[in-house]
Amino acid sequence: MKILAISCSPRSQGNTEILLNEALQGAQQDGAEVELYSVVGKNIAPCLACRACVEEGVCVQKDDMQDLFDKMLEADGIILGTPVHVYTMASQCKTIMERTTSLRNPERSLANKVGGIVVTAGSLGCIGAVKDLYFYMATRRMLPVNYIAAYGLNKGDVKSLEQCLKATRNLGRLMVAVVKMNFRYPLELMGMPIGYGTWTK
Repeated sequence: MKILAISCSPRSQGNTEILLNEALQGAQQDGAEVELYSVVGKNIAPCLACRACVEEGVCVQKDDMQDLFDKMLEADGIILGTPVHVYTMASQCKTIMERTTSLRNPERSLANKVGGIVVTAGSLGCIGAVKDLYFYMATRRMLPVNYIAAYGLNKGDVKSLEQCLKATRNLGRLMVAVVKMNFRYPLELMGMPIGYGTWTK
């Protein structure tokens, strides 16, 4: 079993990364292989909206996202971590979400993977980011199990949040427990389109 944590913070060893490492510590404690992936120093370009992946199932851009695709597909559980920038998730997180549009066929899919969420902020924006990440995971047919929303303005502030650190370690442990339950969406319903309201009847 492998749990992958993705730090979408452009700042190395900041509050988001600190909490992700706590979650991985909890997962590792309960027997999982763990990995932290940071976007720092990576070349991950924005989605081109070319829709080539809709036809081919593979993103045409050749950058560091190709390596992250493989890591996400190999993982049994994925924790997405982002700081809040201008009252919402960091642009790096949104870019990764958009690029995973290519992971939508049965052979290359995020379906049935357990999801966790870590959001850090100096003030407003945590809940909006958590909500958007939950919806992202739901539309990828992942199974989001819980979230951590922590406040810390300065680098390292979350280290003083004792209950938060404990809850974050428990997030990692919960992900391991849910992976072991071997949840699977019914295959016969996997092809159903996701309704967005305005165009459905």
